[in-house]
Amino acid sequence: MEGGRRLKEIEVKVYDNDLEKAMRILKKKIQNDGLFKRLKLKKSYEKPSEFKRRKQREALRRQRIAASRSRRY
Repeated sequence: MEGGRRLKEIEVKVYDNDLEKAMRILKKKIQNDGLFKRLKLKKSYEKPSEFKRRKQREALRRQRIAASRSRRY
């Protein structure tokens, strides 16, 4: 476990030697997992105040998405 989070194994199977399709699928899985975003954030130092602000923005975004989903049904 790293940082209290369990790391997921990302696996892509290649069928008929179609490497291009497998790479597209892998990239989409990595993007959906948020790995690119985490790596980008780790690349440089983030001040504690910026960290709090970013976390707050992310929480508000999640709340808005949840509210819009609940209104639909």
